[in-house]
Amino acid sequence: MNVLVVEPGYLPYEKEIHGLEQMQAVVGGYIQAIYPYQEEVAIVCNEEGLINGLPFNRSVPGGYGGVFGTFFICGLGEENYSSLPPDLMARFKKEFKNSEILLGFDGNEAVTLKVSSQPKQPDAPTHEKNHSSPER
Repeated sequence: MNVLVVEPGYLPYEKEIHGLEQMQAVVGGYIQAIYPYQEEVAIVCNEEGLINGLPFNRSVPGGYGGVFGTFFICGLGEENYSSLPPDLMARFKKEFKNSEILLGFDGNEAVTLKVSSQPKQPDAPTHEKNHSSPER
């Protein structure tokens, strides 16, 4: 399926992925889907992104606050995930064009500063960094 991958600090890019293992590889762990939009789409992210200290990525509407770590957006089929349609691919590329710096939260809404994103090399590996303090 063709999805839109959104990594912290980078412009969104299209990627072809198949199966659970590839989905988990993109997000760097167990997957969780959230549904903040009226359209038939899902944001698939790392279910432990926040507690594992993954970097803040982007804010999302609907009381979800924001997503920590890499996520992808896909379509929803009758029983499972599907390719993101071209019109929604264009919409979400534009919506997630800017990276965000998390300043805090106001209830469930993330308070962020939008900044320019860097282009991602298409063949560059997806990986997450743990930003915890080094052991002493």
